[in-house]
Amino acid sequence: VSRSGYYKWLKSRVSKRLKERAKLLQRISEIFESSRENYGCPRVYAQLRAEGWTCNYKVVEELMRMNEIRARRRRSHVSTTNSKHNYPIAPNVLDRKFSVSEPDEVWVSDITYINTAQGWLYLCVCIDLFSRKVVGWSMADHMKTKLVLDAFESAQVSRGRPPIVFHSDRGVQYASDRFRVELERLGCIQSMSGKGDCWDNAVAESFFASLKTELIYRETYNTRIEARVAIFEYIEIFYNKQRIHSTLGYLTPEEKGLKGEKAA
Repeated sequence: VSRSGYYKWLKSRVSKRLKERAKLLQRISEIFESSRENYGCPRVYAQLRAEGWTCNYKVVEELMRMNEIRARRRRSHVSTTNSKHNYPIAPNVLDRKFSVSEPDEVWVSDITYINTAQGWLYLCVCIDLFSRKVVGWSMADHMKTKLVLDAFESAQVSRGRPPIVFHSDRGVQYASDRFRVELERLGCIQSMSGKGDCWDNAVAESFFASLKTELIYRETYNTRIEARVAIFEYIEIFYNKQRIHSTLGYLTPEEKGLKGEKAA
């Protein structure tokens, strides 16, 4: 092979590789944007593999770093729990056993707050541990027991049945007579975290961390209605149906839930 022929061949190989990398970078950018700029390299790579790309993890990592494609970091946790009350405290039945074998075996719940120009908006969610799907939620301008009852009722309507175990922190809303009576009426086993231990409810805490990093801290809400609409879209359109989870084998909560229903 002549020298000129060799360089022509080498140039064509380099050109082909650059074109392939350009296509890969384009798809990486699209996945990152569709994730609302929330996916880091592991999730982007998992999505690429699911689509049939045969790329190397280190190549994806390098392309993201060189093009400054970075997911946002989470802020530190702030507790909203008021556990200074005289209501009974349920035992920690869950005991950090976050892997369950069936849908609706365990729901976990928690409350957080969102700042708006009108004042605080409070959000309560119920999450199915099997699929990590937000199966029920409610929002209000207060943190009364009704906020939790509404989220719990929303989850029952969504799932068509209550859970076997319902886990939360020791907040006064969950320990109240009204809520405990409702759980007893439905035959649910109540479980509560240890005192001041957020790790006992890590799945719910993790959801709120994702919500705030991926949505709340990026926006300014003039009204509670604005915040409600944004949170509704995040939960029902993005988180449950589009956002893949490493703990679910890079499936979405919706996909994991459907697999569980088929296996049942």
